Amino acid sequence: MADAEVREDGTGSVNGRSRPVAFYLIALVLAILIPAFAVSLVLLNRTNDAQQDVLHALTNATVQAMGQSVDREISGMATTLRVLSTSGFLRSGNLGEFNDRSMQALAGTGAYLIAVDADMRQLLNTRVEFGTPLGPTSDPETVQQALERGLVTISGLFYGQTARAYAFNVWLPLADEQPVRAIALTQNARNLVPALQSRQLPAGWHAALIDRQNLVIAATPEAELATGSTLPLRQIEQGTSTEWGEENLDGEAVVTAEWRSGLTGWRIVAWASAGQVQKPLQESLLQLAAWGLAIALAASAVAFFIAQRIGRSVKGLRLDAARMGRGEAVYPRSYPVTEIAEVSQALAEASEQRQIAERDIRFLMRELAHRSKNQMAVIAAMAKQTARGAKDVPSYVQALERRIMGLARSTDLLLAHGRAGVMLHELIEEQLAPFRPPDDRARIEGPTLRINPQGAQILGMALHELATNATRYGAFADPEGRLDLTWMLHQEELQMRWRETLSRRLEDSDRSGFGTIVLRTMVGGALGAQVERIAHEHGVEWVFNVPLAALDPAFAATRPDEDAENQ
Repeated sequence: MADAEVREDGTGSVNGRSRPVAFYLIALVLAILIPAFAVSLVLLNRTNDAQQDVLHALTNATVQAMGQSVDREISGMATTLRVLSTSGFLRSGNLGEFNDRSMQALAGTGAYLIAVDADMRQLLNTRVEFGTPLGPTSDPETVQQALERGLVTISGLFYGQTARAYAFNVWLPLADEQPVRAIALTQNARNLVPALQSRQLPAGWHAALIDRQNLVIAATPEAELATGSTLPLRQIEQGTSTEWGEENLDGEAVVTAEWRSGLTGWRIVAWASAGQVQKPLQESLLQLAAWGLAIALAASAVAFFIAQRIGRSVKGLRLDAARMGRGEAVYPRSYPVTEIAEVSQALAEASEQRQIAERDIRFLMRELAHRSKNQMAVIAAMAKQTARGAKDVPSYVQALERRIMGLARSTDLLLAHGRAGVMLHELIEEQLAPFRPPDDRARIEGPTLRINPQGAQILGMALHELATNATRYGAFADPEGRLDLTWMLHQEELQMRWRETLSRRLEDSDRSGFGTIVLRTMVGGALGAQVERIAHEHGVEWVFNVPLAALDPAFAATRPDEDAENQ
């Protein structure tokens, strides 16, 4: 909505909704920045979602690689068991030799061999010397499952009485006819830590290997979880192993992921602080906010600076407009904004035109007062001279009226054109129009020439008198008479020739009337012209040689009294 209301008369009024230019510039800055930041937030969220997807895939791949590393370890133990189960010493019952050969085969692997009978009693355990009295196995449940299934079975975490540490077993059942019903490879749980460290998790993530009872078998060092402790995460079935979940760990929100082994049933659970996962987005948001604030402040500062420059420029225009309203001269100024500079130029041009118009008005007023006095004297002289040649009152009134109307036509041209002057051809047409016969018996030719008001008035009176005489006695009174009115410019003079041609002989008279006085006295005296009357056999001829300096339109513009007034 515009800030200016228009009244019915076309004038405008400023209402209370007007604002400084700084308000609109800052609003423009905000209108640009706010959508830009909104789009940036949308793009940032999309980027964060993409990063989360990448992190999700990377974490799942790392956890899966850890689990596969553990599975390879377990698979290797199962393969070793199968190889050892083919030993002849085992089938023959020579357990001492079987113990020695197994110790040699397992040296440096961190694994130990256990053999049990049908009553779950240990027949040998390579952790101790052969023949050392041994009690029942610490993992009878897994042995029983292996015997029932007839397959390799992996135990969960348990505390080994012989190992005096948390361990796990890989059991292989044997044939019923053998005294040894099952053999197992056992390892300490801490031996699986290198398998978890074989892959690097993303920063801030931890992982733990847990059995089916959620007991920690092994964990990354940063997790600070003791072997044998219960992991308080992922204790409830949560769909597929690749799904992420959100839980609380010690009062802190964490994001979890897991991988479940199809071989052992164990799981690897990875977790990280939700704040750590969202940290890139939070940092990006902080950076966006910081940069947005910096850009907004910088843009506002620039907008304020521009507003000050524009405000000073508009204030200059306002002062110029006030000066022009007082009638003072206004000059174009240099402004930093092109459009404002153009307005300043327009104000200067308008001021100049107003100055010229005011000078014209003052000139016309002075001229009107001056010419009024002169015209009163001229009209008085016209009345006296016309009365001398009048035979009766009607003819006197008619002649006087024509002369006054001719003078009025010159005045009309003066008022219409003002200081610019009058075109000579237009002056002639105006003065001769009431007298010219309808047929084409008058030839008027000459170059274009503009003359000043004073010269126009005097030449207008002269042309009126010549036309009046031609109507009464000369070419316009003769049905076959002709008029040739021509002028030319020659050596700083206007040479004007009025030549009447009659169909009869000219009856010349030496009597001097008002027309002769106007032609000789006013034209000759007031304009400094040379006036010559030539009587031909068939008509009269008038020749005027007028100095162009007396007719120059600038002649009226440089009057001494006007210069003194302006000073």
